[in-house]
Amino acid sequence: MKKAKKRLGKKRITLVEIASAAEVSAITVSRALRNPQSVSQELRQRIQQIVDDMGYVPDAAASALASARTNVIGVLIPSVTNNVFADVMRGIYAEAEASAFRVQLGNTRYSLIEEERLLRVFLSQRPAGLIVAGVDQSESARAQLLQAECPIVQIMEVGHDPVDMMVGFSHHRAAFAATRHLVERGYRRIAFLGARMDPRTQRRLQGFVQALEEAEMLDEKLIVTTPRASTVSLGCELMSELLARAPDADAVFCNNDDLAVGVLFEAQRRRIAVPHQFGICGFNDLEIMAVANPALTSVRTHREEMGRKAMRMLIDRIGGKHIEPRLIDLGYELVARESTARNAGAPAPV
Repeated sequence: MKKAKKRLGKKRITLVEIASAAEVSAITVSRALRNPQSVSQELRQRIQQIVDDMGYVPDAAASALASARTNVIGVLIPSVTNNVFADVMRGIYAEAEASAFRVQLGNTRYSLIEEERLLRVFLSQRPAGLIVAGVDQSESARAQLLQAECPIVQIMEVGHDPVDMMVGFSHHRAAFAATRHLVERGYRRIAFLGARMDPRTQRRLQGFVQALEEAEMLDEKLIVTTPRASTVSLGCELMSELLARAPDADAVFCNNDDLAVGVLFEAQRRRIAVPHQFGICGFNDLEIMAVANPALTSVRTHREEMGRKAMRMLIDRIGGKHIEPRLIDLGYELVARESTARNAGAPAPV
């Protein structure tokens, strides 16, 4: 039986060897790998073929020492299972694939302490740039970001004091618009259902409260929240809790679409007619909202575009371009569907 070859101690292929095989200088190979647009397509393809054939792996540590940074973009998000952040990451990866940069992902799990720890790890590795979700970092985390020697983009929010660059939207304004929509559709006992209650959810709740205060319709008994993670089944539970508290509730603005789908299921279980007896509005406009029956109203947020823009801003800044504006508000879109069509003129089902 043949012994497997030992990989330990195998000689690393060098940049000089790649250059020799390609019959160009090592500097040209380095330029082609770091900034593919700086060389011709033909040369880039020739070098890449040799790299693939010889199994060349760049020495990130040596490269970092030589250039004071790696080709890694660090990305910190609070969840890797949430569809919202999956869409953001799709945009980030789409831009990264066409560049010389690679993405390193960190999951903070909605923990400020974990965010601080991951920032220390990422910054010790000399990243080329950072993308960080949110604006509610701890004092320690914000201090790390302010002292970082790389460009940074905060995403998912807009605020008056970005660490560096920012791309997102106003959760407060989006929630205000959604709540106003329910008021304009004729609903009068409008509730709020919220899960996890992270800072972005808190701002949505503030927008909800402001809209109903202006309409002189706010009843705090109709605000039902929990620190638990959001799920469809939790939406069912919160709907049941709401109706136990306030049987006369006639509409709900949900912190996200998972909860809204759960509310719809619970309403259907109880033979509550949507939208004529009860209106439902979600947040984020995931795919399921359009195909539910009835289709569910939601606030559409431009998540993939957000990821793309954040990555492009970093790549451009690293490449020496001046970024203006440094703060980009992508806005939101209220997508009104059947679940809030109370005034559409159809009779309520018996």
